[in-house]
Amino acid sequence: MPAADRPEAGEAEIAAAEAADPPAVDLADLNTGSLAELNGLKGGGAIGRAIIQHRPYASTDQLLSKRVLSRAIYQRIKDQVTVR
Repeated sequence: MPAADRPEAGEAEIAAAEAADPPAVDLADLNTGSLAELNGLKGGGAIGRAIIQHRPYASTDQLLSKRVLSRAIYQRIKDQVTVR
């Protein structure tokens, strides 16, 4: 195959990556996330200060048991947060 017809090194990897599932979104950690990170959660609004005031968390569902968030807001953000 002539050099002009061969794919450049790395193009195959790029094509494979584009065809794969999108990369996982970074989760915000309830115990270490910044105010900006926590306020930036989709569907959460300005919840960062309340989350920070009730630290530490052993699990994400403590946002409910500690009465930090309403169930409706928790349902919107629960897939965007973690506890490490």
